[in-house]
Amino acid sequence: MSIVVAYKYAPNPQDAKVLADGEIDWTRAKAAVSESDPVAMEMGRRVAAAADTELVGISVGTSQVASPMARKNAMSRGFDRGLILADDAVSAWSATQVGAALAQLVGKVGDVSLVLTADSSVDEAAGVTPALIAGYLGWPAILDVADIEVEDGGFLLTQRIKGGTRTLRVTGPAVVATTSDATTPAVPSMKDILAAGKKPVDVLTGADVEAAGAPLKVVGRKRPVKVERQGKMFGTAAELVAALREDGVL
Repeated sequence: MSIVVAYKYAPNPQDAKVLADGEIDWTRAKAAVSESDPVAMEMGRRVAAAADTELVGISVGTSQVASPMARKNAMSRGFDRGLILADDAVSAWSATQVGAALAQLVGKVGDVSLVLTADSSVDEAAGVTPALIAGYLGWPAILDVADIEVEDGGFLLTQRIKGGTRTLRVTGPAVVATTSDATTPAVPSMKDILAAGKKPVDVLTGADVEAAGAPLKVVGRKRPVKVERQGKMFGTAAELVAALREDGVL
């Protein structure tokens, strides 16, 4: 059964510009694999190696995601093959529509036991993609996973929760979102980069998947309301905690 990693080819926020109305201008931002995705890719590579199965990369994006540079960038991270949907119409899709398309790509991969994603993309940072993919597939979504171990018939997941961690045993297919520090991604070597250009990548368009509903249109933006500093002084930590609770911060 294949291990799948869903990744996003997104603009680099370091090149973005915040306009006066709070809108982010991405026009000069160069695209790359989203910042946290290499963690999920590395985790997927290790799990696939331990399970002795293939690792497949999937992505939904504009035509840019199918460019030779984008494909080589992703495939050099340890994927055996790729399946991507590249269509400029995607730029107008909502997160729900993208999640539906990713779920359909998972179905096209074949027999899949695990889908991994990052905790969120670097541009939108909505953090809803894992749940959306899982919802369309009818699988459980497990977030904040810091470690994955392969067991006979399933996986052992270490999930971060408030106050510590808990261990989950998964025996069926699932969608897993890794924490941003779950592992340290390996830097692709020149050999990996050269080999990436020879790996098979199937490229689909929007016409190859069933269109999902739930389109969204942004009708306005504004900066957060500026809150004046209160300048309060506290003599003890208990007083500080009590004040924070009174203001609804804790």
